[in-house]
Order: sequence, then structure tokens, then C-alpha cells
Amino acid sequence: MAGRRDRLHHLRGSRIAIAILVGILIGCICTVLFPDGFFNSGSSFTVNEQRLSQSTTSKVGQASCESSERVKMLKSDFALISEKNAELRKQVRELTEKVRLAEQDTENTRKQVLVLGTEIKAGSFGTVKSLRTNPTVVSDESFNPRLAKLLEKVAVNNEIIVIASVKRVGIQNYLVVALDDSIENFCKSNGVAYYTSGGNHTVSGLKFRVLREFLQLGYGVLLSNVDIVFLQNPFGHLYRDSDVETTSDGHDNSTAYGFNNGFDEPSMGWARYAHTMRIWVFNSGFFYLRPTLPSIELLDRVADTLSKADAWDQAVFNEQLFYPSHPGYTGLHASKRVMDMYEFMNSKVLFKTVRKDHELKKLKPVIVHLNYHPDKLSRMQAVVEFYVNGKQDALDSFPDGSE
Repeated sequence: MAGRRDRLHHLRGSRIAIAILVGILIGCICTVLFPDGFFNSGSSFTVNEQRLSQSTTSKVGQASCESSERVKMLKSDFALISEKNAELRKQVRELTEKVRLAEQDTENTRKQVLVLGTEIKAGSFGTVKSLRTNPTVVSDESFNPRLAKLLEKVAVNNEIIVIASVKRVGIQNYLVVALDDSIENFCKSNGVAYYTSGGNHTVSGLKFRVLREFLQLGYGVLLSNVDIVFLQNPFGHLYRDSDVETTSDGHDNSTAYGFNNGFDEPSMGWARYAHTMRIWVFNSGFFYLRPTLPSIELLDRVADTLSKADAWDQAVFNEQLFYPSHPGYTGLHASKRVMDMYEFMNSKVLFKTVRKDHELKKLKPVIVHLNYHPDKLSRMQAVVEFYVNGKQDALDSFPDGSE
């Protein structure tokens, strides 16, 4: 037993010696491999911090670049969306106008069917409405295929302006009738759609003959002289409920739209007073014609009269519109509408009234016709300065009339 205890004691001592030896050996190895110790703050932690700092800086720089590129992309997208939005608004306006015209045509067609298609009875008091518009003619392209092809390209909703330059207000359906070579050459050099007629009539008579060709092809025509400033698109301000819509030479409600005028003849005693209906003439320099038989007949009558006599076309135009049927004469059965004198303004209205009225000056007309003044160019330029460029005193220097 004593020998066994000695061996166990000796074995335990050997194990302790081995463990001490192993510990010393590990210590030496660690001293060689890690001379600065395990927890030196200037070593691994500093490296990690540097790596973290570099990573953060890289990410910030990358984020900044990405942010700049994102802003550019957003601006580009916004510009594209704005452009598309403007185009959509334009399409909505065009579609709205087409719907309005379609509804108007539908209502006119319904009335025509009621009046022309069947025998009808008059309704109760206050419900009877006569037919306001005549049916449009069927297009006959065979008589002038060249013009028909041209109008098919230029016209919008089968309507066109016969005029010079109206690009500034966004009118696309315009056509210049070139009455001489200089106008034709001007149109060619400026890329303006034009039409020439081979007639040898006087200019005033030729104008009405050319317009007849447009109507015969089924197109509504808005005629304009060159002394007119366009400030808005006139097609959005037409009623299209009459054969003829035209501007007036009148300068107030009475003269433009008509009034009851008393006539005094004292020698008649008790019957000395008579009443007359008065209205100032329609202006033949700016009017709209629907493609109807009365409109075509009007042009035929005016052109025929001008070919036989040296007369003022505006006087003949009004005589044919207003003279009623009487013995030896059959009047023209055409419906008429006077345009709003503040929307379709003549220069007398502008310079005598509107420019002196604080409230009327705020209104923006559709057109201004410089028909009352011989210094047309300077006044036209002043109209553009006032209504387009906002120069409030642009009209002030001119007299009411011509001096």
C-alpha cells in the first residue's frame, strides 16, 4: 500500500510539472507573436476605425453623387410630364370643341328633320322655335379638285380662315388667297399656305367668287382683311347658328345691334312721327359664312352686282343681306348674327370708348379691326403693344379719329 501511494504522488507531481512547462511554452509563443499585447488601442482598433471612416466617407460621397443624379432625373421627368400635360390639355380643348360642334350639328339636324321631314303642328304659347340655321351643302369636289385637296390638309373641323398671318395666336387652319404675284411669292418664301384663282375680275368681286368655291366644297369660311390684329383664336367665339356672322361698324349697343329711330315730319300734324328701324352696316372685311345655300347665293349676288357696276363691295354686301322682298325684287332669305362688338372690335370702339374706360380696358378682344383709321400700321403695332406686351400707355398718343 505504501508503495502504491508513492507511485500516485510521483505521477501527480509529474502532471503538475508538465502543466507548468506547457504554460511557459504558450507564454513564450504569445510573447513572440503579440509583442504589444492583446488589447493595444493603437493597433487593430485604429485600423478598424480607419476602415469604418473610409467606408462612411465613401458612402457619403456615393450618396451625394446619387442624389445629384436623382435630382437631374427628377427635373427631366418633370419637364417631360409638363410637356405631355400641355399636349393633353390641348387635346382636351380640341376634343371639347369637336363635341360642342357635334352637339350643335345634332341639334340643328334634329330641327331640320322636324321642319323638313314631316308636317308638324305649332306647339303651345312660348314653345315654338323656328329653324335658325339652314342645312349645309353637300361637298362637290369635282368642280375644283386642286382646292379640295389643299383644304383637306389645312382645314380644321371643315373650317378655315382666309387671311394673312395668324400664327401668333395658335391658329393653324388659315389660308391666304393670293390675288397677285407679289403675295404669291411672299407666301412661298414664308411657307404660308395659299391659293390663287385664275379669274380676271376686280379684286372686290374676286374675293366673293373665291369664297364661293370654299363653301361649295362644304367648308365654313372666316374671311379677314389684312388690317386686323388677332389676339385670340376666333373659332372658339363663333355661334354658328346663322348663315352669316359678321362684325359691325357700330360703336355702341344701339348702332351695332339696332334701334328704333323716330322720324319727325311736322307737316303731317297728328301723324308727324314715324318710326324706323336702324342698324349700322355689317363690315365686309371680317365675317363668317356657313356652307349653306343662302350663303352661296349671297356671294353670287354680290359678285354679280360688282361685275356690272362700279360699287363699294360693303354697300352691296349689306343691301343683299337687308333688302326685303318687294314688288320686282326677291330678297335673300339668309339668317344673320352680329358679333359681340367688344370681342370683335372695330377701331372706333377701341379708340373712342374702350381705351378711356377703366373696366373695358381689362377686356381682351378676339380681334381688332383698324377699319376707321388710315394710319393702320402704327395703330396695329400699338394694339399689339397694349394687349400682348402689356404696355398700358401704348394707345394714349392717338387721336379718336384721323387728323
